Order: sequence, then C-alpha cells, then structure tokens
Amino acid sequence: MKSVFPLSGLSRSRARRRLLIAGVAALALAAAGCSSSNNSSASAGGTPITGGTAVMAEAPQYPPTYIFPYMDSANVSNVNLFDFQYLMYRPLYWFGTGDQPTLNTSLSLANPPTVSGRTVTITLKPYVWSDGTPVTAQDVVFWLNMELAEPDNFFGYTGFPTNTSNIKVVSPTELTMTMDQAYNSNWFLYNELSQVTPMPAAWDRTASGPSDCATTVKDCAAVWTYLTGQASHLSSYTSSPLWSIVDGPWKLSTFNTDGLVTFVPNKSYSGPVKPKLAVFEELPFTTDAAEYNVLRSPSSGSKIDVGYLPNQDAPPVQSGQAVGANPLGGYTLAPIYPWGIDYYAMNFQSTVSDHAAVFKQLYFRQAMAYMMNQEAIIKGPLRGYGTVTVGPVAATPATSWLSAQGRSGDPFPYNPAKAKSLLTSNGWTVVPGGVSTCTNPAACGPGITKGTALSFNFAYESGVTWVQSEMVQLQSNAAQIGIKLNLDPKPFAQVIAQAGGNCVVTKSPCNWDLANWGFGWSFSPDYLPTGEELFQCGAVSNSGGYCDKTDDSMIAQTLTSSNLQYFYQWQNYLAPQLPVEYQPNAAYTLTEVADNLKGVLPQSPTLSITPEDWYFVK
Repeated sequence: MKSVFPLSGLSRSRARRRLLIAGVAALALAAAGCSSSNNSSASAGGTPITGGTAVMAEAPQYPPTYIFPYMDSANVSNVNLFDFQYLMYRPLYWFGTGDQPTLNTSLSLANPPTVSGRTVTITLKPYVWSDGTPVTAQDVVFWLNMELAEPDNFFGYTGFPTNTSNIKVVSPTELTMTMDQAYNSNWFLYNELSQVTPMPAAWDRTASGPSDCATTVKDCAAVWTYLTGQASHLSSYTSSPLWSIVDGPWKLSTFNTDGLVTFVPNKSYSGPVKPKLAVFEELPFTTDAAEYNVLRSPSSGSKIDVGYLPNQDAPPVQSGQAVGANPLGGYTLAPIYPWGIDYYAMNFQSTVSDHAAVFKQLYFRQAMAYMMNQEAIIKGPLRGYGTVTVGPVAATPATSWLSAQGRSGDPFPYNPAKAKSLLTSNGWTVVPGGVSTCTNPAACGPGITKGTALSFNFAYESGVTWVQSEMVQLQSNAAQIGIKLNLDPKPFAQVIAQAGGNCVVTKSPCNWDLANWGFGWSFSPDYLPTGEELFQCGAVSNSGGYCDKTDDSMIAQTLTSSNLQYFYQWQNYLAPQLPVEYQPNAAYTLTEVADNLKGVLPQSPTLSITPEDWYFVK
C-alpha cells in the first residue's frame, strides 16, 4: 500500500478493526442511543457501602467473545476491548480523563514517556501481576516483539514498532527505543504507544513449554499460535492458568458463551483505585425490548444498575437541554457520545460510468453537503441525541484539537438554493424531481461527458432506524435538485464488504458510488485525531480513495510537529474539501444509571469503563 510517511503505512487489518468497532456501535444504536450528561440525582449524596453486585446490561446479542488482548480484526470490537479485556489486562497507557479523551496518567501503567531527540524512554510504575510477579519492561517488549513478528494479526498495527529500532530493556522498570525520525511526541504516545498491552512472562510459552518471545522475535510466531489457540476455547476462560494472571482491577469469575460474564476484584491490583464492589456482572440480552422490560420492572427479573434506553423509547430533547424527561424512575439518563466523526463515503475511484469524475468536482460535493440536513436529523430520527460532524476532527467532546473554525458549527448547513446554484453555474441542467444532466461539459469538469446524469447507487446499513430515516430524508432532499439516489439497504457486513476500504489498495471491486455503514470513525484506541489513517493518498481506510497532495503534506506536519497551528491549518483546509460527506454523530448508548450506584458518571467518550470506581450508597 502506498504511504506518504516513512512509518511504513497502515495495514488492511487496521481498516477492518475500525469498521468492525464502528459496526458494533452502529448496530447497538438500533437498541440504544449514547454522550456524557445526566438529568437526575445520581450525583446526590448517600452513605457509601462496600460490596454488592453491580449489573451492567450488554447490547443485544453483543457479548464479549475474546480474551487474548493481542486481537486480530476478526475478533476486535468495543465490547472485547473496553468491557472485557481492559478490566483484566491494562494497556500501557490509559486514555479518558472525565469526559475528555486525553491521557490519564493516574490509571496508566507507566509514567508519560520522555523524548530526547529520537530516543523514547518509558518508565513503569510498580504494578504486579496477580501471580505475584512484577509488571516489567520485559513484559512490554514481549508485546512489541509479538507485534514485530505478527503485524498482520494485530488489529491496531500502524507500522509501529517497525518505525523504531534499538528497543532495549535498561532495567526491570525502564526501556528505551529510537524512532526512525523525530515525530510529534503526542502523536507517538496517543496513536502508537496507546496500542501496547504488557503481557506476563507466564504467557511466553507454546504447547511444548516455555518459550522466549519476550527476548527473541523469531520465537513469537509459535507463541502467538499457542495463545490464540487457547483463546479459542471460550469454555476454559475461567479455569485457564493463563488468563487468570491479570494486572487489572478485576479477575474473571464466570464466563459463558451466552454472554453472562462476572468479575470479582483482583486483590493484588496495584492501581490507585481498588474495587469497592464485590461483583461486577455483565448481563446478556437478545433484544433491546427484553432489556427495557427489566429496567422498567426489576421485580420481574434481574435488576440492572447500568443499562440503556432503547432509541425508539427515548424522550425527545427539548431546546437548550442535554436530555429529555427520563421515563424511568430511580435512574439517571446519560447519553454517551463516542470520540469520533460520522460520515458517508463517496467513491472517487468508482468504475460506474463517469461518476468518479463527478465526485472529484468540489462543487458537486458541496452541493451534496448542502442537501444533508444534520440539524433536522438530530431533532427528528435521533430525537435530539446527536451532534453535528463539522470536519475531520470530532466536535464532541470539545477539545483543544478542534480549531476555532471547527467550533463554529456545520460548514454546510442545509441550503437547497445554494446546492442548485452550484450545479447550474457549473454546466448542469437541473430537473427538480427528475434527473439533472450535464449540458455544458466544459463547465461540468474534466472527464464528465455531455448527458451525464446525476443518478447514483447508495448502499447503506439496514436495521438501524435513524440511518434508514436519514437516508430517506437525504434522498428526498437531493431529489429537489435532480440528484437521484438509488437507495440500497444492506446488512452492515455487506456494506463493509463493498466499501470498507480503499478499493484500489485492497484490490476489490470499485463498482460502487456511495456508502453509509452507520458510523464513520472512532478515535479509540488511538486517540489523536490526525488524518493519516483516513485521508492520506493510498490509506487503506480511505474508503473513497480521496487524494490531495496538499492534504498529505499538511498531515505530515501534524505527525512530526506538536505545534497545534499545523493541526488547525490542516483541518481548516480539509473540512471544506469534503473528502467524505459529513452526517450527524449519534449517541452510542442512552445510558441509564441507577441512582443508588455512584462513580459511573461522567462516562468516557473513549467508551472505556472503570467499574472499580463504582459503589452503592444507602
């Protein structure tokens, strides 16, 4: 794959991971909605008590399914990462501070890295594994060696650590490495080191016995084969001597393939906050209606302490409010919005007629943007539980990474008159309710022939109510200026199979025009919203194949300099270029938190959870 940067580019598994994570979020929206605000007494007082079982509802038919944290794209999901593995096996660096997607130094296993020139030094804190052995620098190298040996089998592979050399264990608590060039230290931390999860020495083995992956890269393939084989035996998760060795606050107590999962405190946990609960339970459901029945009538079944309000039952949000009137007594309604952006893809490499030539015209992309009524979608099918996508950097939550221009809101608010004017002034005869055609090819743009019709196939994810409504609304809006959208609802997996990556790079068919898989991109678990993964020429996750050398050059500056002005200049340039078509960022879940359970709020936009913070009051 072509890469502008010398860090060796992105892998196919990277793109699949992003879209699979997004798919879990999008499908969960059929049963939920989600951000970080509340509307009741959950912040009120009460006498804390120690013990008790807190029950969290799983999204319908989305239980945890994989325990080994070195996951490939076939096994990765938000659920496996944030609701399962992170509770037991802590990443080297933890992200999410209150409602901000920033480094949490308190919960990280290591102190923030120090960078001197191209040398990076990492110093670990005094954590221990539950078998009594310390978490060491060699445990970190164990992970790095496996990533060097098995890059295609890690969902988050970005070229790291092959863009480093001289990885050395200086002491049990210190390691160093040399970057192949001077990078933006924040980018290196947020998007490279953020992927690392130390692994215990007890995992360094094969079926034949102990091995040496932690010190010898060539030994890692056999270790990976053994550990993934063990991870495939779900019924052994609670009895396995491998998976019982944890450095996180929780140990697995119960696990069944139906999705019932329980955790108990890891009494050896070295972190700053020890669990106060006696048990943390994740409860499976087959439908959102079944979950909502338990929320409404806890006496009829298991009580849910942290659940979700189905989107179709959500109270509309009134102007100036964060949430609507909660239909459930004894709970706080708190939507959580993911740290990410939402969009649909336009295929600049489409082999259908001369549609690629049309999509490459900025005026056409702007016309389409003016026909997407983000505010109406938020107020309508999302019932107020959504935020506007303003460009390549997320606007929710507001961070220092978002430019002043981005903070000003939707760059293309709904405006059919402007959209029509863009077409008519560029050689198109507009036929409202029909199909507009190019009648002046010299004005329409290079590659567009006379008689070209604005009629396009549009695949989108079926089964998600708000996405269905959005697509029908966009189809109706576009028809006002003679743009015919032939909607083609498909299951999520089929949309992704068709448009889940750069078709030229992945050597898959490019015979599609427009595609919407329900959620664009999540900036977790690589948290700095730089554009190298999505918008550089040849990036595998650049689904539409957008390519702009000015954009590439600006992205390169953001990776090598920590000066935020470069970051602002890049996003201010790219946002109006419309490499994708922006759509509202929907809530991930409309979380309901029992009022006698504290510590759950605020929720993290990274989607990680910390039930060790939770406690009951009386």
